[in-house]
Amino acid sequence: MPEPGLKPVKCLVWDLDNTLWDGVLLEDAVVRLRPGVRELIEELDRRGILHSVASRSDEATAIAKLEEFGLRDYFLRPQVTWNPKSWAVGRVAEALGIGTDALAFVDDDPFERQEVQFSLPAVRCLDPSDLAGLLDDSDFTPPAVTPESAQRRLMYVAAERRDRDEAEWVGPKEEFLAGLGMVFTIAAATDDDLARAEELTVRTHQLNTTGRTYSYDELRAFIESDRHLLLMASLDDRYGSYGKIGLALVEQGADAWTLKLLLMSCRVLSRGVGSVLLNHVMHRTREAGRRLRAELVPNERNRVMMVTLRFAGFREVDRDGDVVVLESDLARVPPPPVYVDVRASA
Repeated sequence: MPEPGLKPVKCLVWDLDNTLWDGVLLEDAVVRLRPGVRELIEELDRRGILHSVASRSDEATAIAKLEEFGLRDYFLRPQVTWNPKSWAVGRVAEALGIGTDALAFVDDDPFERQEVQFSLPAVRCLDPSDLAGLLDDSDFTPPAVTPESAQRRLMYVAAERRDRDEAEWVGPKEEFLAGLGMVFTIAAATDDDLARAEELTVRTHQLNTTGRTYSYDELRAFIESDRHLLLMASLDDRYGSYGKIGLALVEQGADAWTLKLLLMSCRVLSRGVGSVLLNHVMHRTREAGRRLRAELVPNERNRVMMVTLRFAGFREVDRDGDVVVLESDLARVPPPPVYVDVRASA
């Protein structure tokens, strides 16, 4: 089993033969699901943990067997090929837009696990015998099951339809985005948002200015504080809802406001809305007659956030250890993209 204390698992990638089911699909007359597998898949799905496949077999035959078992819809972007398992696992991470450090891979073959571990050392590799205790593993147990958790797989399915339609679109990308009918909603966080806000700080790494995590109680204290502003953002389009995908924490000082945390789900990276929440904070700060600072802890994964702040006119003014402090004079606050309907409450 993986050591506790690692980043929470976002997707469990399955081998099929002698792992998901007993037997080898292309050799045995009958293969049967391993005991407890269906219940495990359903419970992890309810917790918001995705499933995919990295297996060597005939793709059409394997997908048909998953359909027969009534499990096909649970597996996103399955990779059934004759390529190395590490290649397939890497493709899953790329297709889902998550890091390999958020993946776990289960395979009955020690050689296959070692091959994946060697090529993708951040992936947690499991033996099927580990599955019995998986539901009690902290890396597979989110602090709370939010509405976004329970619907996460369906959101990825909707995203796959969007991506497919976008790939088939002939014309400027802005025209495709304009046809999505995107509505970006910003509001002060309430108690009902706290579980999702905590989940976002734990799960979101790429579009995240500082990587700080906050507990449920800490976030509630920010809501009740006169010196802090905690904002939640959600996004919807004609394909459905992305759920609550953004969070901003602002410390309101007498002379300057400081953006302590700004994050956006990587699921909206290609939708061109990454700067909408930041621009809203900039507008509110300027209306309040304050300067705006932003804290950033730069790393290899959040470069997009650095670029976003730079394009918004932020310049470095101080450093405190790993924390870079940037400031904007707010002389120019970019308007939201024309293809997004931004709805912000007071």
